[in-house]
Amino acid sequence: MSERWQYLIAVAFAFAFISIAGTPSYAKPKNTCGGTSILEEIKEDSPEAFAKLANSAAATKNDGAIFWRISREGVPDSYLYGTVHLTDPRVTDLAPQATEAIKSARVVALEVADVSPAALAGALSKNPALMMFSDGRRLDHLITPEAFEIVKEQLEAVRLPTAFAQNFKPWVVSMVMAVSECERKRMESGKAVVDMKIAMVAADKGIPIVGLETIEAQIEAAASVPMEEQIALLRSALSLADRADDLRETLLELYLRRKFGLVLPLQRYLAEMNGIRDMDFSGFEEKLLQKRNRRMRTFALPLLAEGGVFIAVGALHLVGDEGLVELLRDAGYHVDPIL
Repeated sequence: MSERWQYLIAVAFAFAFISIAGTPSYAKPKNTCGGTSILEEIKEDSPEAFAKLANSAAATKNDGAIFWRISREGVPDSYLYGTVHLTDPRVTDLAPQATEAIKSARVVALEVADVSPAALAGALSKNPALMMFSDGRRLDHLITPEAFEIVKEQLEAVRLPTAFAQNFKPWVVSMVMAVSECERKRMESGKAVVDMKIAMVAADKGIPIVGLETIEAQIEAAASVPMEEQIALLRSALSLADRADDLRETLLELYLRRKFGLVLPLQRYLAEMNGIRDMDFSGFEEKLLQKRNRRMRTFALPLLAEGGVFIAVGALHLVGDEGLVELLRDAGYHVDPIL
């Protein structure tokens, strides 16, 4: 693959990585990208299904907050912040408490310290087999011809080479599709996602920024999701390709309402509604969330031992029995909600 195409792929991936600071209550100013919440449709069309989804969220540990204080006797307090990788001002206008905590931090820890296209291109060049089939399999043989045509349209929209479309692994296309056209244009115009806003506040104060994992580790995690789940997730994404802004608005609603426990049940529900049944996506949850949560805790603990750390990771990494909030409690810290 030429360096030009590799760079374009890196740009598209940078948009996606930058696969989830707002206001303390749900307020809805002007919707910058349009779209309507799919949850409202489910609530109206199938109250029983909506109630089941809501119950799943209610049963999820540590749902309901994005900003947490991490404390232990003898060291300065640290903080944990759940982000969503979007540019919408409803989430990028950081709460004053969070901004103050960043400015007073000894160090800021993000998922990855550098998600620039150059850094991502370098990571991809180390192991292109993670993103492209090299064993004779082809994407166009794993999905229907109609679905593959949508794949090519989606790749063309982000200026990726459709000549290679059959070689991309399913997770690659799903990652590209995770960013709506409107969101992509906002990023291209220079709008920052929440994570980058946090990094900008820290950089302005000269506060060191570190990563809890590497880009290579993130790519490996995505590629390690079982192939049958990769295909199922792609099929579900393709069936909703014309509703990208609705999916974006739905994610924003869940974030603003602090209902992260709904994200995975909703993903399963949408897959089922699009004909993908008997798939619990446990591999996705283990590889992209739980395993990474444990790794991020390992890297965070030496920083937390000295205190004064502001940790910002995707909000899905906070919740559940294997979420960072619970894992840090297991390590002997008090982790208490602020917002």
